[in-house]
Amino acid sequence: MFLKKEVGLKDWEDLCTAARTIKAQTDAKGLKILMLQPFANFEGWTEGSAERKDAFDRARGWVRIMEACECDILQVGSSDTPETKIGHDRDRFVSDLRELADILAEKNLRVAYENWCWSTHAPDWKDVWDIVKKVDRPNVGLCLDTFQTAGGEWADPTTESGLLEGASKNELEKRFYKSLDELSKTVPKDKIYLLQISDAYKLKQPLSKDVDEGGTRPRGRWSHDFRPLPFDGGYLPVAEVTQAILKTGFRSWFSYEAFDGGPEGKGRDYDLHEYARKAMDSHKKLLQACVE
Repeated sequence: MFLKKEVGLKDWEDLCTAARTIKAQTDAKGLKILMLQPFANFEGWTEGSAERKDAFDRARGWVRIMEACECDILQVGSSDTPETKIGHDRDRFVSDLRELADILAEKNLRVAYENWCWSTHAPDWKDVWDIVKKVDRPNVGLCLDTFQTAGGEWADPTTESGLLEGASKNELEKRFYKSLDELSKTVPKDKIYLLQISDAYKLKQPLSKDVDEGGTRPRGRWSHDFRPLPFDGGYLPVAEVTQAILKTGFRSWFSYEAFDGGPEGKGRDYDLHEYARKAMDSHKKLLQACVE
């Protein structure tokens, strides 16, 4: 609306103009722009391929936007590009992220790598932490997420129970809490750049296990439409995930990332001022739950 024309995904000049305008507006409100996200489908493309060139061209374009809006974190989601296209060679993913980190380091910028629970190669926190350790760059850390952690290791939107099946509920919880305990004891607090927070609805009608027309996997579809604030109708163990992350000593950014289309995923109307107050109330409840 500001530029009064359609802006393409790679119209970097126009996107930077918009970013500077947004920065001026946030400055006027005393707000800081935390990061640019989500940078998707980046890692794993074959050396010399058009897709790999495009990925790094996009990265350099996003760096320009980051400079324009003066944020210092680029959030990269673990790729959900099909394995037939990017393979499963972790060394290649590490190499790509290391090269990206070096590009950002020239501008004093950071990479926050997040596990997407429907990712092709790194769906849980252990996967992305292993990759971050191997990247071994001071400007690469983690973006952890209550939905991505619980939604991948505890819940399943394709089952009637809403839980991972193949083991008893007791065994599932034992395995999940063991994972959280390991997280709290192994991930250094300074390698967690932020924690994103949301819950998820237990679906009345489980999702199909198949990918949709756009190639999105079921957990991806669940993520995009069924993520309310904590304490607002969801069922994931959000407080337990948050508590485990706080046990690392993490005391940095909390980011509320809700995609709440309602229990049916059909969309809802929101008063944004009221929703912001609701989010703050949710955050206070969450922190209280973590100390009880």
